[in-house]
Amino acid sequence: MPGGARRELKLNDFWQHKGRLVMKFAGVDSISQAEELTGAELQIAHAERATLEAGDTYVADLIGCVAVASEGDGAAAEIGTVGDVIFGAGEAPLLIIRQESGGRTRELMIPFAEEYIGRLDLEHKRIEMRLPEGMLELDAPLSAEEKQDQQRKH
Repeated sequence: MPGGARRELKLNDFWQHKGRLVMKFAGVDSISQAEELTGAELQIAHAERATLEAGDTYVADLIGCVAVASEGDGAAAEIGTVGDVIFGAGEAPLLIIRQESGGRTRELMIPFAEEYIGRLDLEHKRIEMRLPEGMLELDAPLSAEEKQDQQRKH
């Protein structure tokens, strides 16, 4: 719920309408009551989740996975842990991979796209990826020299 309030609702019915899923909850009987739920996060108990088709994954199962990646023909190495998944930034959701180093945290954004996923082992919380050369440097912090260059240009 917006503002951090938690409210448990019982789903009475659901249906497709104009490409979206419409849900009817017990006790939510007007549009104004439904509007109060705008922006809320819907959570389903793990035991009540539907079985997915082969190749599909629940986002919650990705959180906490160790990401191992190779770039181009390079060797695979651990790059961090999936801390979040963001939707709406493109065709594929973005994995937010957190790297911890020397007391600092860096976040990488890597598309969760089929062409990048080599092996997904949810039981052992591990994602193996094959990334294009240079992808891991896209979000890399600037070196001292690069920062000085930027300051000179501005």
